[in-house]
Amino acid sequence: MKVVHTNEAPAAIGPYSQGIIVGNLFFSSGQIPLTPAGELVTGGVEEQTHQVFANVKAVLEEAGSSLEKVVKATVFIKDMNDFPRINEVYGSYFREHKPARSCVEVARLPKDVLIEVEVIATI
Repeated sequence: MKVVHTNEAPAAIGPYSQGIIVGNLFFSSGQIPLTPAGELVTGGVEEQTHQVFANVKAVLEEAGSSLEKVVKATVFIKDMNDFPRINEVYGSYFREHKPARSCVEVARLPKDVLIEVEVIATI
């Protein structure tokens, strides 16, 4: 088991890592719309979703993987009414390759953000 850490994504805000590699699989922690400096992205759900994917891409790259190797994504959103806008941004990152996905509306996310995404990918 190998811990993954990059300064190109925000540091963990609790007792966890940005991701873990086990064998040829990478498991990310949930990424929220914080900049690598730890500042919350302002704006709507589209801006927050783009930042989340910048973070996801950064930890994937540090792990030796990429969006094209994601096999499963889990998306947590604050309001299911935002789903069409989130889906549009999400689709811009997964055009040809479409991993399995779950999307769940939750009561609250860390720092009261609008979206959080975690992925499982091959290395």
